[in-house]
Amino acid sequence: MGLKSLAAKLADYQTRLEDGATCRIRPEHVRKVLDKLRHKQAALMAEIGETDDPDRKARLERKLGVARDHVRRAEWLLDQLS
Repeated sequence: MGLKSLAAKLADYQTRLEDGATCRIRPEHVRKVLDKLRHKQAALMAEIGETDDPDRKARLERKLGVARDHVRRAEWLLDQLS
């Protein structure tokens, strides 16, 4: 699952939270998305370490920043549900 689809899931969960429909959000689903985001983050870090191309490294670092932002959002959402 790519970053875009994981981000879309988080956005949907956040919209539900804002609408007061937290009963429709299962914490285990958020944990599953969070695990996938952490896995993607680790894969990006490994790929950054393997590449020598500066342009590719810059692009991967931007992706890593986006992944980190989404991890923070997922952790915040999970805290709100607890």
